[in-house]
Amino acid sequence: MTTAVAPKRRRLMPRWRDYGRPRELVVRYLLLLLVLGLTVGPLLWQLLASLKSTGEDVFGANATLLPHHPTLRAYRTIFDQVPVGTYIRNSLIVVALSVTSQLVFSTTAGYMLSKPGWKGRKAVWVVLIASMMFPFESIMVSLFLSIRDMGLVDHLAGVWLPGFVGAINVLLMRGAFLAVPREIEDSAMLDGANEWQRFRHLYLPSAWGAILVVVINTFISAWDDFLWPLIVLRSESNMTLTLGLSRLQNSSFGYDQRMVMAGSVISVIPVLVLFVITQRWFYKGVSSGAVKL
Repeated sequence: MTTAVAPKRRRLMPRWRDYGRPRELVVRYLLLLLVLGLTVGPLLWQLLASLKSTGEDVFGANATLLPHHPTLRAYRTIFDQVPVGTYIRNSLIVVALSVTSQLVFSTTAGYMLSKPGWKGRKAVWVVLIASMMFPFESIMVSLFLSIRDMGLVDHLAGVWLPGFVGAINVLLMRGAFLAVPREIEDSAMLDGANEWQRFRHLYLPSAWGAILVVVINTFISAWDDFLWPLIVLRSESNMTLTLGLSRLQNSSFGYDQRMVMAGSVISVIPVLVLFVITQRWFYKGVSSGAVKL
């Protein structure tokens, strides 16, 4: 008579060796702490410097990391001296226009590039890849002349137009649409779905992660853009947030290092909030929308 052997219970808690050797684990955490310090450290230092009182040094041998008497005086001064509300409104207008145009045209163009059977598809794809090799500074002068000829200098439309659609976003959406199995589309065609219905109900929901990546990348680039608004815009009423806050360094306001730090913190807060909320889907979208040859 044989006795049944009870199955061995599966260990729920991972063993220390599951993560590697202790020395390797220490090295990993040290590298992670180093990367964290290099990325988050400057922002944290700016935040702490903006909270310092007038008598505390921001730079120099007597400067300390933590403020001795934290105060919001720099932030109150900025909102009193600078029309921050106008700058934020202008930035939001440019961001909304950029995100809308990028979504509409990058998804439709990426969808067309993912569909086989039409001539010139490879040529368009190669042109998009080649256009990413040229830096913005190389076309900046000709781009400004075009904006000037259209009469869009000192207009928010002139700031938005160069970000109408981006090649990287088109290729990202193309890669996401290529990941949709062909069999699913064939089934939808047998059910009587036309081109628009397949695009709207099949491809767009499947590429939700890549769409979110396009939104985040477009938001960050449009919100943080400084060089192009500096070239195009003239009047204060049309300035974006990053351009308007740069006036804090002018002598007309009295140069205050704490105000400059506070302005940098104000401009980066929306980007941080957006990324923290959407980071989970952002990383999934990056992997699912990888460019495929």
